[in-house]
Amino acid sequence: MKSERVATFAALGVPAFRLLWLSGVFSFMSIQMQFLLRSLLAWDLTESEEALGIVMFAFGAALGISTLFGGVAADRLSKRRLMLNGQMVLLLGSIAMGVALATDVIAFWMLIVSSALQGLVFGLIGPARISMTTELVGRERLGNAITLSSLSLSGSRVIAPTGAGLLAGWALFGLAGAYFVSAAIATLSYVLLVPLPETSKRDDAPVGAERAVRLAIGNPLAEMRQGIRYVMNRPDLRRPIVTSIIVIMFGFSYVAFQPALVEGVFSLGDRQVGFIAGASSIGAVVASIVLASRADSPGAGSILVGLGFAFGASIMALAWAPNYEIAMVVTAVIGAASVGFISLTQAIVMRATDEAYQGRVQSLVQLPFAAFAIAAAPLGVLAEWTGVRTMFLTMGIAVTLSMVIYSMASADGG
Repeated sequence: MKSERVATFAALGVPAFRLLWLSGVFSFMSIQMQFLLRSLLAWDLTESEEALGIVMFAFGAALGISTLFGGVAADRLSKRRLMLNGQMVLLLGSIAMGVALATDVIAFWMLIVSSALQGLVFGLIGPARISMTTELVGRERLGNAITLSSLSLSGSRVIAPTGAGLLAGWALFGLAGAYFVSAAIATLSYVLLVPLPETSKRDDAPVGAERAVRLAIGNPLAEMRQGIRYVMNRPDLRRPIVTSIIVIMFGFSYVAFQPALVEGVFSLGDRQVGFIAGASSIGAVVASIVLASRADSPGAGSILVGLGFAFGASIMALAWAPNYEIAMVVTAVIGAASVGFISLTQAIVMRATDEAYQGRVQSLVQLPFAAFAIAAAPLGVLAEWTGVRTMFLTMGIAVTLSMVIYSMASADGG
């Protein structure tokens, strides 16, 4: 039976999901603040696009290593405890960076360690958050819930980067104070996770696909391989996941190079970096609200394709933006298209996934974020050689070509 459109905020009617969603709002705010603060610090310390790429690479490499283990953990361990422990690590990491800045012992290697730690934790708790969402709201509202989760991420990106940029540029707070504010926000996320219920573990449901999964229990690597085989044998899962890895790997790296564009090309400051990041997030919020009622509809696949092409085209437009104001408008379109593409991919894939594989498939859906962060390092080298504008043009072309291939493969059913 095909899913019909639902009310925009339907999933928030589930009290436990509402807590999880609010926790996500504060967690994403803290994480987004730290993303921007690390970029600002890396630029201030080095004034090098390559350095920006290296910091992002550390995040992506750690995320890529941990995310598959995070999928296995989500399928066999307490999702609530995974998220609580991970949030505590993120909180302490933010405090440590604030102390390093306040005591003037900050060094570039600390940015790399901080970025890697965040990637490691994000990879471990991300699959748990989405697979818990499935259990809390059910499949009928899964697309709506995932899109609303993207809304929490997008909404945090409206406030957090802009706020981080303003705090960093305000003498009363500075970069150290901004990190301490990030830690306080992360604390709120932790508190909201505490009353969440313990959801079922995989070994509590010995039916259907569960019987096959049991054979791999005790061997995490075998479970990973099993999850990968499951996806590769399902064209309806394989196509969107592989395409999203390529699209996000090339396209989403634009976030790492916003300081290079704003400060290096337009000769502006930290506050303007925060404003342009906020413009991207406003576009993402609008897209999330519009898509929330459509993510479970029969037309979601067609919307996904349109958003993918819009993502590629807007990145190419950013390469030609003549001034900061036009760059802000284009970045808002990029934010809308990218977040819409990501959330619809998640919704389509997770709705089609058997319960026994939810955590591991979600870890594969999360892999594109590791891919874009890893790609930031070679893209940073490209920017050093050819300029930021040429790099953005290359990224947009790669995204567009990927969507052409996806559209042709979907039409052929291959």
